[in-house]
Amino acid sequence: MMEIDHVIQTLQSDALAVVFVNVLLQQVGLPVPAVPTLLLGGSLAAGPGQLGEMLAAAVVASLIADWLWYAAGRMFGYRVLTGLCKLSINPGSCVSQTEARFVRWGVSSLVAAKFIPGFSTVAPPIAGALRMSLPGFLIASGSGAGLWAGLALVAGWLLRDAVLDAIAALDRHSGGAMLVAIVVLVAWLGWKLWQKYRFRKLSAVPHVTADELIAALATDQPPLLLDLRGATMIAETGPVPGAIVAEHDHLQRAVGGWPKNRPIVTLCACPEDAGAIQAARDLLRHGYLSVRPLKGGYEAWIAAGRH
Repeated sequence: MMEIDHVIQTLQSDALAVVFVNVLLQQVGLPVPAVPTLLLGGSLAAGPGQLGEMLAAAVVASLIADWLWYAAGRMFGYRVLTGLCKLSINPGSCVSQTEARFVRWGVSSLVAAKFIPGFSTVAPPIAGALRMSLPGFLIASGSGAGLWAGLALVAGWLLRDAVLDAIAALDRHSGGAMLVAIVVLVAWLGWKLWQKYRFRKLSAVPHVTADELIAALATDQPPLLLDLRGATMIAETGPVPGAIVAEHDHLQRAVGGWPKNRPIVTLCACPEDAGAIQAARDLLRHGYLSVRPLKGGYEAWIAAGRH
């Protein structure tokens, strides 16, 4: 119990600093969950006044991190999202799902982002890339941070006896708890890595190079070009000339009455051409005979001198 008493005394004396740093690091994108700290901080609060101080520290820390990502998105555009998603175990779905979620929910996505792991880091750069007004962004982001941190702090305050009992139990069984945590983490990472390996195996479909696509577009029977980039990038760079803007969930609508024996090329701006590969496989499953993703995606298209 001496170790628990020491932890409690440390948090009681430095609660604001601990909450601020933990929330800042999580919102920047580091894997340091802040909810346990907020729950414990709430359980140790001397009263509503200290709860309010910790809430303010959490909101300020969150806004600082969100503003940094917003500024990066405004300065570098879609490249920030693509770079962040390269760190994801499933980069293709990271790009497509993130953009689709933001476009579908609009400003409210910045509020909901705090409750969705990973989304809280990638939502601010999308807002910046889409040139969302800074005051509106800060209001929405601050509201989400206040709701998220406030709920955790109040939960810790209301359940303070249960929280402290749980900490004491973990201290008594720290070895077993650590072993369980390691096993769960290893199992989760193994599952995610298996998904990534499986995706790469399924991604072994023939590609078309940018030069080959340019030559094919100049023929009498050019391929149908599907632009699968998200709304963020299309808003920033404009549509690809001659291409049909398509969404993964509505590929059949985009293809329309295109003959199934005529070639189709899918194009995206995502790591490993993941979105274009997924769309190509879906269309092949629906009976289209010649569907190929563009190797290198939009970057290869631009590098070939096409705008």
